[in-house]
Amino acid sequence: MTAHTTPAGPAAGPRAARRRLIRELLLVAGFFTVYKAGRLLSTDRTGEAFRNADRIWDAERLLHLPGEGAVQRLLLHGDALVTTANTYYAAVHFPATALFLIWLYIRRPAHYLWTRRVLAVLTGAALVLHLAYPLAPPRMLPAARLIDTGQVYGPTVYRAAPDADTLANQFAAMPSLHFGWALMLAIGVIVATRGGRGAKGGKGSPWRLLWLLHPLVTLLVIVGTANHYWLDAVVAAALLGLALLVVPRPRAGDRDDTGAGRDTGTDSEAGTGADVGAGAEGAVRGLPRQKSTAAAVGAGK
Repeated sequence: MTAHTTPAGPAAGPRAARRRLIRELLLVAGFFTVYKAGRLLSTDRTGEAFRNADRIWDAERLLHLPGEGAVQRLLLHGDALVTTANTYYAAVHFPATALFLIWLYIRRPAHYLWTRRVLAVLTGAALVLHLAYPLAPPRMLPAARLIDTGQVYGPTVYRAAPDADTLANQFAAMPSLHFGWALMLAIGVIVATRGGRGAKGGKGSPWRLLWLLHPLVTLLVIVGTANHYWLDAVVAAALLGLALLVVPRPRAGDRDDTGAGRDTGTDSEAGTGADVGAGAEGAVRGLPRQKSTAAAVGAGK
């Protein structure tokens, strides 16, 4: 008896792909809306935010961390350098993360699901901490004696008066999602490109480690522009580490090649993109391979 699968029709694959894409867009947009709305709940806790800022500043001095002013003085050597840092802070954070997720969705579906879940856990934990521990950034702290480089040199994403800023919560400094997302972007690219085509021993190119420059530059930018303390980045890295422990990584058997995200007429909720075109003998795992015609004839003595 020969088993076969009835095709779902030429429109089934594109329809399933559109449904999954719309679902992902709604999930990301919904989560981002909830996060932005939640951050605004602590905008009126000015006194508490400044008291916490004094505590963080004192804690960094107690831990003998380098002063944020040392990084800012390096940026202030030239207007072009500090303007570039401000632009990096304002314009790279969201677009870089969005492009990273789009690339994963198209080229590495299994790693996309893993990354999306890790970012969701990280961002959710950050929102809880933003609400529980409002913190004024160092550019607002008189003891820090730092310049608000965004207001002085531009560009800036914040208004001069935090109370008048209806689009952002300026007291959500800890943890720094600029750094947390940048670090996850680097980790995600490094993990997703491990064992790529042409890689020796399945380890991928060592050049992919250069993606770690992105969180490093982000760290220097957020500190040098006086938008975050060192401890904001430390807490973000710790929360990311916990998220990576909680969310399981894609299994070695998950298909994650270029064609993994294409529809084959079945709507796979797992998102790993099992390729039904890999051959009839691979359609049902565990069954022996079908013998060739000559072998089958020879076996029928």
